[in-house]
Amino acid sequence: MRIAALALALSVNVATASDGGLKEAETLMKSKNCFTCHAIDKKIVGPSFNDISAKYTEEDIPALVHKIMRGTKGTWGPIPMPPNPVSAEEAESAVKFILKLKD
Repeated sequence: MRIAALALALSVNVATASDGGLKEAETLMKSKNCFTCHAIDKKIVGPSFNDISAKYTEEDIPALVHKIMRGTKGTWGPIPMPPNPVSAEEAESAVKFILKLKD
C-alpha cells in the first residue's frame, strides 16, 4: 500500500515537472474564475489568453501580476478587469501559464 502511494506521488511530481506546473496553474486559474471572462483562444469579456501571450514577454511579468491583483482598465478596451483576490504567487503562476501558451 505504501509503495503504491509513493509511486503515485512520484508520478504526480514527474508530471508536474514535465509540464512546468502548467496543469496546476490552469487548475488555479479555473478556481479563481479567470475562465469566466477569458478563454485560451477567443475573446469573452476580456482578451483571449493567446492574445495576451502574444502581446507580452517575461519582462512584463511584474506588471501583469500587478494588473491581475489590482485590476486594470483601458488596456484591451473600455471594460475594466476588477482586482482579483489572489496572492502574488498565484498571479505570477497565472501569468507564466499565459505566457507559456506562445511556446
